[in-house]
Amino acid sequence: MGEQRIGEVVKYFSKPGVAAVKITDGGIKVGDTLKFTGHTTDLTMPLDSMEVNNQKVAEAVVGDYIGIRVLDRVRPGDEVFKVTPE
Repeated sequence: MGEQRIGEVVKYFSKPGVAAVKITDGGIKVGDTLKFTGHTTDLTMPLDSMEVNNQKVAEAVVGDYIGIRVLDRVRPGDEVFKVTPE
């Protein structure tokens, strides 16, 4: 498996379990697998949906701030990677 860094967590909302992510490299789309890593974070999950400005979107590109519902706690500064099959 390969990993491409796509951004970082800027904020985490414990209710409803949503991470705000800034896309800094490349892009992502619904269906991709994401990996969140940090000092105490190690979470890999499928990207089922995401929002930009409270609107559901199918893909996001550099410069977008997106909201993603996450399965576990993530923290500001955690890096976000797109996992790619090799």
